[in-house]
Amino acid sequence: MTETACAPQTVPDLFTADAGCWLLLAHLPGLGRKRRLALLEQLETPQQLAAANSATLKSLGLGGVAIGTVLAWQRQDRKHPELVRLQHYLSRCQCQGIELMTWADHDYPEPLRHIHDAPLVLYLKGDRALLGRDQIGVVGSRNASPAGLDHARRFAVALSERGYLVTSGLALGVDGAAHAGALDAGFPTVAVIGTGVDVSYPRSHRKLAERIAEHGVIVSDLPPGSPPKAAHFPQRNRIISGLSRGILVVEAGLRSGSLITARLALEQGREVFAIPGSVHNPQARGCHQLIRQGASLVESVADIEQELGAWWTVPGTDRARAETAAAGQAPQLALDSGAPTGLDEREIAVWQALGYDPQSTDELCDGTALAADQLMQALLLLEMQGLVASVPGGYIRLA
Repeated sequence: MTETACAPQTVPDLFTADAGCWLLLAHLPGLGRKRRLALLEQLETPQQLAAANSATLKSLGLGGVAIGTVLAWQRQDRKHPELVRLQHYLSRCQCQGIELMTWADHDYPEPLRHIHDAPLVLYLKGDRALLGRDQIGVVGSRNASPAGLDHARRFAVALSERGYLVTSGLALGVDGAAHAGALDAGFPTVAVIGTGVDVSYPRSHRKLAERIAEHGVIVSDLPPGSPPKAAHFPQRNRIISGLSRGILVVEAGLRSGSLITARLALEQGREVFAIPGSVHNPQARGCHQLIRQGASLVESVADIEQELGAWWTVPGTDRARAETAAAGQAPQLALDSGAPTGLDEREIAVWQALGYDPQSTDELCDGTALAADQLMQALLLLEMQGLVASVPGGYIRLA
């Protein structure tokens, strides 16, 4: 994402821009997110805050810096440091094609509006209309196993085919796999990030971010230019869960940030789903903990739909739903089913002998009764088809 030069005459003026007062309230110094929402409830509009006198501002409990900023706004003091900063945000948005979505906009996402610390301003790159669609958050470990990455991609495709918009955080591991899975299958996706939408983080996902901006939407409540900081990512996670009807945790260690997203989802009244994994996989322990705590164990998209219940209908039937409805069956993504088509007898035998825990070639020779050279040939062919993977300790099944 590169910064684009912008002619001064095309930049909106902070004091007359439609979003100006919203930027003032959203970034007023010395206030937390909940306090900003409380102010909005007291005053109804940020314009009332911007016009309030010093006594009124004090009665609202504002500190000296915040009051000084509002009074500087009233004088249209273009040299006040806080207002210079807000004008800079507005200028960067104009120059880089970043859209502002405020609490007052008719297309502000309704599910997000009802969380207790909803953002008053969102910064967007891409198709803002997507935020009005029903979404499922797909999150998980940054250090996911090959099987976890495969589950993320396959569930993202299956959810997209059922009409659900896949939302994630553009992090390494599960997040990136979920976004790429949806895009590669021809569907949009939503990325909620912990930086400004003009900041590439992680750098290895620069191209993926560009694809999402073109075919989906990137969202942040942080202003342009905001760098990655540890505190930004829990802040981002509340938006992922707030936008979503439910959160699917694919793989997560016991200290994974995905568990924070799951906790926020529960606090916001969302459903939490978790995919079980091998007892030997440390990245599955967070999912197992969630399941013990009441998260829904899922093996297919049908499990997610069942938990969401009949009350949740997804607007917009897309191609896969129409095709499967015509065939009289609902698409499912099963984690374990019959052997894939197109395999010969040796490959089927090896595929069936494999599980989701690593098995050595000696164990596979015993389990399949194949000679070592035949086994290795079958494993190579299966690996080339993306059906198995070589991991420490042997081989595992991916599909």
